[in-house]
Amino acid sequence: MKTITNKTHKPLKVTLPGGKFLHLGPLKSGQIADAAVEASGVKRLIDAGEIEVLGDGAESAGAGGRGRSGSGKASSHGHTPKMVRSSGDR
Repeated sequence: MKTITNKTHKPLKVTLPGGKFLHLGPLKSGQIADAAVEASGVKRLIDAGEIEVLGDGAESAGAGGRGRSGSGKASSHGHTPKMVRSSGDR
């Protein structure tokens, strides 16, 4: 697997083989198959300098942890209750 990073400040739609797409938000990373790097859509974005490809899923020192993995933040969606009420005899 290869890790690709969107180096722009706009969302990108990366065309992959097999009619698939990878949507990358601004400055975000994603993973693609090794063979997908040779696709024309991926090569075009690399040549334009809009994405960066890193080998074997490893992040470079310059990535700064902007990807999903290794960010160190826990995801909390929604509301977390502050008080838990027990049901039963009162």
